[in-house]
Amino acid sequence: MRHTAKFATVAIVSTLALCAGCSDQKNGNPVPTEKPASSSAALPSDGAPAVSDPITNTSAVESDPCSAVPVAQIETIGGKTDGSRLDPMSAGNSCTWSFADGPSNVNAGLVTGNKEGLSSLYSQHATGGLTTFKPVDPVGGYPAVVYANGGEGQGTCTLAVGVRNDLVYTVIPRLVTNHPSFSDPCGMATKVAAAAIKHLKGA
Repeated sequence: MRHTAKFATVAIVSTLALCAGCSDQKNGNPVPTEKPASSSAALPSDGAPAVSDPITNTSAVESDPCSAVPVAQIETIGGKTDGSRLDPMSAGNSCTWSFADGPSNVNAGLVTGNKEGLSSLYSQHATGGLTTFKPVDPVGGYPAVVYANGGEGQGTCTLAVGVRNDLVYTVIPRLVTNHPSFSDPCGMATKVAAAAIKHLKGA
């Protein structure tokens, strides 16, 4: 039962975080913003920073998000794992790495369902659609934002890194109190994102 509950929680959190093109929430479910589709040529918009060195070769990680960061590297960042699993989602495939010392995990993937990249988050922030919005230092030279639309709390962080003007890589640690990175989940998210970007640039 504990594993079932854990996976359900991850799926819900991942859905909320990966739906970067969503705004309103009713009964906890994100509702897509009715907004005309933007051409990538019109991006960035809404004050979002431009991605000066876009990563175009992303298809392998889109289909196999677990390939972005090897398990051994995840273990260097966050400790021994029980392995990884693919989480297919409409907004884009993601990977969950579960840590062995409890129900802590980290989920990450390219949000292919969001065709506006970081501009979508800047737009939602401008209209009050996010409860947390904090531009942070670039990750591997790529602009990044910590954000949330509810669900903030200790041991969790949602980090989106713009790898192209129309694409973000999102990382979501969900850590319990006994995990070494519990007090700094955004630090873990940054390390995972940096490893993934290094892989993407070398692909």
